[in-house]
Amino acid sequence: MNPNESSEILATLREIRDGQRELLDQIKAQRTLAEEQMRQSRERVEESMGLQREALRRQRTITVVALPALLVCIAAIAWLVLRYF
Repeated sequence: MNPNESSEILATLREIRDGQRELLDQIKAQRTLAEEQMRQSRERVEESMGLQREALRRQRTITVVALPALLVCIAAIAWLVLRYF
């Protein structure tokens, strides 16, 4: 192998190394972006679950208040119907 071929091989190997370093940098940047997106996604899921819990709590409260009132109204209507007809 002559010195010219050796220098070409060495230059090619350096280009490959530099290309691999660039790829690694890109992969690191993509990983950082993916981690940030996962963090944001987790925050949104937690917020969504909190809102769903609050909605269920409110629904239970309304059911406890509205259902007895509705039954009282139905009973009153039934009593009026039976009394006057």
